[in-house]
Amino acid sequence: MVIVVLICLALVWILFATIQDLRSREVANWLNFSLIIFALGLRFFYGLFSNFNFNLFYQGLIGLGIFFVLGNLFYYGKLFAGGDAKLMIALGTILPFSENFSTNVKIFLWFFLIFFFIGAIYGLLWSFVLMVKNFGKFKKEFGKQFRERKSVILFFMFLGLLLIIVGIWNFLVLYFGVLIFVLPSFYLYAKSIEEVCMVKNIKIKDLREGDWLYKDLKIGSRTIKAKWEGINNKNIQEIKKYHKKVLIREGIPFVPVFLISFILTLIAWKFLDLFWWFGYFGI
Repeated sequence: MVIVVLICLALVWILFATIQDLRSREVANWLNFSLIIFALGLRFFYGLFSNFNFNLFYQGLIGLGIFFVLGNLFYYGKLFAGGDAKLMIALGTILPFSENFSTNVKIFLWFFLIFFFIGAIYGLLWSFVLMVKNFGKFKKEFGKQFRERKSVILFFMFLGLLLIIVGIWNFLVLYFGVLIFVLPSFYLYAKSIEEVCMVKNIKIKDLREGDWLYKDLKIGSRTIKAKWEGINNKNIQEIKKYHKKVLIREGIPFVPVFLISFILTLIAWKFLDLFWWFGYFGI
């Protein structure tokens, strides 16, 4: 019963986070922290009223620890923004559905397999829509990026082509050849999308803590660096004194991937019993 409540709690919280991310490109800290508090609280009180069996509570703490490490790795590896990393950490208190640690590890593995698969498709679809909406600017930026990196790109494409030719006799070499050949195009595509579709000129009054500056910003005699952590409230107050507008980088709203992945993980766990395959392969 407590697992059903935890699942419902997570679905409601992630749904609210999704709406917030789609509307404002941010997820409030209170939303993520309250999910952690409520999830661990439910697990603790369940332990109190079930003959002091705190196994589910301990599994929640273990999940929190594992996802805390992973969330920070994704954040400092510049794969996640701050809100995404905190939501990932919060899910660590939800996903341990079992009192058995090895079962929970299988659930975690399935969640991440689904998460990265859905994330890749979602990112490609979102960027494709942005590209179509801004095709003229995208085309010019793509050409500009190619000209600036022409020698490096042609080198990798030539190297990839050579490996493809050699790979006629070796499938593994062929695979790496294709990968090396297409990677420069993916890079140019992603870089062009970022420069054309994800840079926004906004009024200072619309700046929020955590926004990413497009480039270093001169403030009097000092400079505010365009860093991954984004700007803080002190930076915003300083910027107000010297600028009326500022360029920021805007990421894609990624929380919907959490919602879709969580739902698919529930389906895999409850209805399709896909976790059985881990046992089949000896994992």
